[in-house]
Amino acid sequence: MAPQIHSDQGYKSRYRLFVDTPLIHFIEKELLPGSGMSVETFYESLTALVQEFGKKNRALLKKRLDHKNQIDQWHKDQREQGIAFDAGAFEQFLRDTGYIVEAPEQVKVTTPGVDPELATIAGPQLVVPVKNARFALNAANARWGSLYDALYGTDVIPGEVGQGYNAERGEQVIRYARDLLDELFPLQEGSHHDVSCYRVMDNGFAIKLSSGVMTTLATPEAFKGFQGAADSPSAILLQNNELHIEIQIDPEHPIGRTDSAHVKDVVLESAITAIQDFEDSVAAVDAEDKAEVYRNMLGLYKGDLSAEFQKGDKTLLRSLNKDREYRALSGEQFSLPGRSTLLIRNVGHLMTTPAVLDEHCCEIPEGILDTLVTAVIARFDLHKKASDPIRNSRTGSVYIVKPKMQGPEEVAFCSQLFARTEQLTGLVRNTLKMGIMDEEHRTTLNLKACIAAASERVIFINTGFLDRTGSEMHVNMEAGPMVPKTDMKHQQWIRSYEDWNVDIGLQCGLSGHAQIGKGMWAMPDAMANMLEAKAAHPQAGANCAWVPSPTAATLHAIHYHRVKVTDVQQSLKGRQTSFSNLLQLPVMPAPEQLHPDTIQRELENNVQGILGYVARWIDQGVGCSKVPDINNVNLMEDRATLRISSQHIANWLHFGICSESQVREVFNRMAVVVDRQNADTEGYTPMAADLDSSTAFRAALSLVFKGLTQPSGYTEPLLHKYRYRLKHDRDLNSFARECQRSKEAVAEI
Repeated sequence: MAPQIHSDQGYKSRYRLFVDTPLIHFIEKELLPGSGMSVETFYESLTALVQEFGKKNRALLKKRLDHKNQIDQWHKDQREQGIAFDAGAFEQFLRDTGYIVEAPEQVKVTTPGVDPELATIAGPQLVVPVKNARFALNAANARWGSLYDALYGTDVIPGEVGQGYNAERGEQVIRYARDLLDELFPLQEGSHHDVSCYRVMDNGFAIKLSSGVMTTLATPEAFKGFQGAADSPSAILLQNNELHIEIQIDPEHPIGRTDSAHVKDVVLESAITAIQDFEDSVAAVDAEDKAEVYRNMLGLYKGDLSAEFQKGDKTLLRSLNKDREYRALSGEQFSLPGRSTLLIRNVGHLMTTPAVLDEHCCEIPEGILDTLVTAVIARFDLHKKASDPIRNSRTGSVYIVKPKMQGPEEVAFCSQLFARTEQLTGLVRNTLKMGIMDEEHRTTLNLKACIAAASERVIFINTGFLDRTGSEMHVNMEAGPMVPKTDMKHQQWIRSYEDWNVDIGLQCGLSGHAQIGKGMWAMPDAMANMLEAKAAHPQAGANCAWVPSPTAATLHAIHYHRVKVTDVQQSLKGRQTSFSNLLQLPVMPAPEQLHPDTIQRELENNVQGILGYVARWIDQGVGCSKVPDINNVNLMEDRATLRISSQHIANWLHFGICSESQVREVFNRMAVVVDRQNADTEGYTPMAADLDSSTAFRAALSLVFKGLTQPSGYTEPLLHKYRYRLKHDRDLNSFARECQRSKEAVAEI
C-alpha cells in the first residue's frame, strides 16, 4: 500500500482509493473481523464497483438533467404561446422524449426467499435514523408494544396525563382495551369486561365470567398459546389477521392486582417491519458520520448493539429483545420474533461522499459505498444458525430500500449494482432485495417498468407523498405558480398517485409477495387524529404504512386488526386509475386573485418550518426530530418536508407571487420565532442575534434562493455543504482539489 498522504486530513491510500481515517478504522477494526472478507478483498471490491458503476451513475444523473431541461422548455413554450395545458399533449411529449417508456404488458414479481413480515403480514412500518443507537434499538424492539402505555400516554384518551398515576384515566384505558378485545376476539357468551379468569384446560382455552359461567372465544382457533402454568397463565396469545395480541396476567402487579381478571396489560404485535435509515432522516456528511451509521447497523445485525441513557436519576441500558416463548395447547413449545424485521434504507444515486476518494481524488458515489458495506454487514446475520436468539431474516435475505430512483433505467442500474456486489461478497444471487420508493415523478409514471427492471428483487413499493410533492413541483416548475401548500393534498394528481401505486403493485403480483406501503404520519403527538386518519391506509389496499414512533406503531396496528388487507387487495384487482389524472398539474388557475394575507401566511409557515429543521441539521447534525411548526405543533420533520417548503417558495419567487425582499424579511423575523421555540433545546445555536454569521441561517436561505438549480429540487447537496463546512471549517471539496493537483500522490497508487 502507498504511504499516507495529506495526513492533516487523515486520508490514506487503500488499493486504488483514498479513504478517510475514521472510516478506515471502522472497516478494518470493526466491520471486517469475523465477516469472512479480508481487508484486501474489501478495498479491491470497492474499487471494482466504483470503476464499473461510477461512470454509469454520473451518466444517469446527466440524463435526469437533460429531461428536466426538456420539460422546462416545453412548459415555457406552452406559456409563451398561450396554449392551455393539455394532459394528453404533455403525455405525448414525455413519451416522445423517452421520459415515459413502454412497460412490458405482463409483469410479475418472482422475488425468492421473502420473510413473511414483508410477504404476507400486514402491519405498521417504523422508520428511524440509524445514526442514533437508542432510536435504532427502540425501532428494532418495537415489534411488541403495550396498548395500555400507548393509550395512557397519548391524546387517544382525553385529558391530561399529569404526574403520577391517574386511576380514572387508567380505568378509561382498561375499558378501551376490553372493548377492543370484544371487537377482535368476541366471546361465545358475555364480554371481556366480565372475565374473572383466563385459563388453559385440556380441551381448550377457557374463560370464567364474574357470574361463574364458563365460556370461550367465539372463534376458538384465535387462541394460539400461553406462558406460565395452564391453570394460572401469565400470558394468553391470540391471533387475528396474522397479527398477535398478548393478554398479560399478574395478580401481584399494581394494575393486575386491581383487575377482576388480574390483567396487567394488553400487548400488541406492532411494528412488523422497521426501516433503519441511512438517508433522509440522517445527517451524515463525512467519514466520521458514515462510520457511526454503519457501526450501529453492524451492531443490530450482529445482535450486540446497546445504548446507555438517562431517565430521571436512573441510567438505563437498552439492547435487542430476544424472541418470545410460548406453549401451544398441545404442549409444544414455540417462539415468535421479538424484534421488527429490519430493512435498510441506503442513500440514492445523487450524492457522493468525501469519506472515500477515487484514484483521481474525486468523491465516490455514496450509494455504491452503502451497498458494499450493507452487504458485508448482512453477512453477520446470514451466517447465523437457526438457533441463534437474535436473527433478522429467517429466509436468508437482505432488505435494502432504495430512495429517489427516477425511472426504470435507474432501477435496473441498482439491480446490476446489487448483483455485482453479491458476486464480490460471496452472497447468493438475489440475496439483496430491493424496496422501490415511488417518490419521484418519473418513477410514478413508469412504475410498472420500474418493477419489471427488478422483478427478481422487489419486496416493497410505497408512496412517499412528501418527497413526491417536492418532485412534482420541481419537475413542473416552469408550468406556473403552484397552489398553496395547504391545498396540495387536494389536487387530482396526488389522489390518483396514491391509487395508482396500489393498482400497479397488484397488477405486478405484489399481493402475498411484497409490501405495498403508504407514507408517514408526521404529527407524533396527535395520536387521536392518527387513529382516525391512518385507518384509510389498509382500507386503500396498503399492507404497511409508516409511523414515527413505537407508540404510533402500537396504535396503528389496531387498523390492521380491523381490516384484512388481503381481502381489500382482492377487491381492488382490476381497478385502473386514470393515467391522465397523474399528469394534472397543481398550478393555480388565477394566481392574481391570491390574497396578500394568504401569501404572507404561506411564506411564514414555509420559512418557519425550513429554519426549524435546518438549524438542528446544520448546527447539531440532527437529521430527524420533532420540530415545532408555526403554531407550536410538533411535527416529525426530515428532508422530504424541507424539500417541499423550499421548492414552494422558489416557485413563487420565480413567478413573482412574492419578492426577494419579502422572503428575506420573513426569514429574518422567523429566525426570532425559531430561536424562541428552541430556547430550552440543549445544544441549540441561536440565529437571530447575528444572522450573517449563522451557518444554519445561510444554509436555509440558499435552499430557497438556489432552489431552482438544485438537482431534482433535493436539499442534501446544500445541507451537506454547510454542515461539512461547520464541522471542518473548510470547503467540502478542498482536499479533493488539493489532491487533484498532487501528481505525486496519484502516482504512488
